[in-house]
Amino acid sequence: MRVLFYQLSRDPAEAVLPLIARKTLAEGRRLLVVSADAPQRDRISRALWSLGGETFLANGHAGEGQEDRQPILLSEVPRPANRATYLALADGVWREGEQPFARTFYLFDDATVQEARRVWRDLRGRQGIEQEYWKQEGGRWVKAG
Repeated sequence: MRVLFYQLSRDPAEAVLPLIARKTLAEGRRLLVVSADAPQRDRISRALWSLGGETFLANGHAGEGQEDRQPILLSEVPRPANRATYLALADGVWREGEQPFARTFYLFDDATVQEARRVWRDLRGRQGIEQEYWKQEGGRWVKAG
């Protein structure tokens, strides 16, 4: 499993997730976006649908039906009803699914940075886990660790 830590300093999760989702879909994968915050899930959904011009990223919410058809599914739990192999944790809270995801994007901000540090340490000793740390620097994402 590959875990990519994204420290949000300039942009909120709803601005970053469309970039992650676009790359995920380009790889032919499906994405599950998890947040316990329903208003945040709604903001993320709107951001995915309205990238501008003719571009949008189709998505749906868990519990609304036809989850298995959604390339991007938003949920409050890490249960990939859309058969996603990639997971994005949008609210800074670490969760793992029953089955490991091939890739997890862990987004956190200043309010959840201590939790992210704890997760980094906990995952470091686990077999089969690759970790990367990304931060925003001058409007770009820079790999820092």
